[in-house]
Amino acid sequence: MSRIAKMPVTIPAGVDVTMNDLNLSVKGSGGVLTLANNAMVKITSDSGKLSFNAANESREADAMAGTLRQLVNNMVIGVTKGFEKKLTLIGVGYKAQAQGKKLNLVVGYSHPVDKEMPEGISVATPTPTEIVIKGADRQRVGQVAAEIRAIRPPEPYKGKGIRYADEKVAIKETKKK
Repeated sequence: MSRIAKMPVTIPAGVDVTMNDLNLSVKGSGGVLTLANNAMVKITSDSGKLSFNAANESREADAMAGTLRQLVNNMVIGVTKGFEKKLTLIGVGYKAQAQGKKLNLVVGYSHPVDKEMPEGISVATPTPTEIVIKGADRQRVGQVAAEIRAIRPPEPYKGKGIRYADEKVAIKETKKK
């Protein structure tokens, strides 16, 4: 059995989990998240804990039990605490400004770039060179952060661009004469 799937998911107070044949829904203060059930995994609920077991002895079912367990755990964490990603802008004149559900970026192009935030994702700019993306769905927060980073990824010679706050960019040596 998967080592991840052996650990049950603890459901904290204030979080409501509902299961049916088609999907699993987690509702809390951060919102409502749903996930499609997989036929290869049996989910059992007992006294505030969810257990995940493979429905058969196949390797795929074992792997899917661990995957589903972690996805549900991320949903529970998302509706209680939420997830956030931080991006930093490195470069002269590079700045970001959050305007409601829109992020306005000035990152060295001849025009400003506007990025519309999807439903359930909020964006903030504590300083002009910092972007904080928050939301309940871990996958969507990471995807939005990756899309913003892709607007101007860090280049390897000066390190200019949009990068994750904890990202290290290896700077290449320039060509010598």
